[in-house]
Amino acid sequence: MTDRATELREQGRDVISLSVGEPDFATPAHVIEAAKAALDAGDTKYTPVTGTMRLKKAAALHFERDLGIKTDPANVIVSAGGKQAIFEALAATLSEGDEVIIPSPWWVSYPQMVRFCGGKVVPLRTHPHHGFRFDPGEVESLIGPRTQWLMLNSPGNPTGAVFPAEMLKGIGEVLRHHPQVLVLSDDIYSPLIYTGQPHATLANLCPDLADRICTVSGVSKSHAMTGFRIGVATGPSWLISAMGKLQSNSSGNPASISQAGAVAAFEGPQDFLDEWRERFRKRRDMVVVAVNAIPGLSCPVPDGAFYVFVDATPLMKRFIDDSRLALHLLDHGVAVVAASAFGGKNGFRISFAADDAVLEEAMKRIAGALA
Repeated sequence: MTDRATELREQGRDVISLSVGEPDFATPAHVIEAAKAALDAGDTKYTPVTGTMRLKKAAALHFERDLGIKTDPANVIVSAGGKQAIFEALAATLSEGDEVIIPSPWWVSYPQMVRFCGGKVVPLRTHPHHGFRFDPGEVESLIGPRTQWLMLNSPGNPTGAVFPAEMLKGIGEVLRHHPQVLVLSDDIYSPLIYTGQPHATLANLCPDLADRICTVSGVSKSHAMTGFRIGVATGPSWLISAMGKLQSNSSGNPASISQAGAVAAFEGPQDFLDEWRERFRKRRDMVVVAVNAIPGLSCPVPDGAFYVFVDATPLMKRFIDDSRLALHLLDHGVAVVAASAFGGKNGFRISFAADDAVLEEAMKRIAGALA
């Protein structure tokens, strides 16, 4: 949808894109300066395949300071975006027919990665009236002899759901009875929580399970560095080593200049995040009110990230499926992503990582398109 919106703009059409998960804020100045300094210093050669030691140390600082996970820099891998780290963790461990439990709605790439590696996706259905959370017992009911991974994403894309500490502790208790199950915890949106509560993650809450938890983070969402393509992951040494071997024989090291910028992001000031979080919260509130005022649409209030997951079930008799609904909205100048792309149905995802005035105009267009 983002690509289609770009094509329409190039044809002269006025299209607002609310389809991409990318902060609209400028990358912090100290990060830009660090990248420039690396260029000026001639840091344009190969680095160690899994990242510079300086960045691994900075990432270890981030994991401990921001996620409560104490880790050795040797157990950190730097990748070309968080997506690469997730892919490598799955590719290093999945055999044909292995099962991966993924809460649904899910980020679009999770099931594709699993299938690419020969695995089988086992959906764990969640619902808006439960805030897209689930009971730990539901996880246990899906675990079988071929279960290899449980994937967690909090705050979540596309729903903005945040998993509270008590829920994660319950999941940890279930996992203690199933020692073969690994956990992929995607915490890339951890700085963007609007509840006032600290971020909770499984490796911090259940340190006895740390030898089978891979936690993924990065700088894309927290520091508006999507184009830098830097992700970081930490986990047991055997897994990080295997991921490094895959990276060595596929992409090689992440870009040296991007790594220098990421060091500055992790080590530099973090106070700007308070302002960003407040601006995102105000945008969220405006969009939620606007969605729920449109006949046929509804949505819960997301606790984190920068997405609103809209239910449009009452409109499906008219549009047949949510893909046609999304195309209808595109025809009226707003690009969104159909819920079915995320394993959901009868709705769409809005990204509110856009300027306030742009969001207001987009909501007017959506209302007009459905009037």
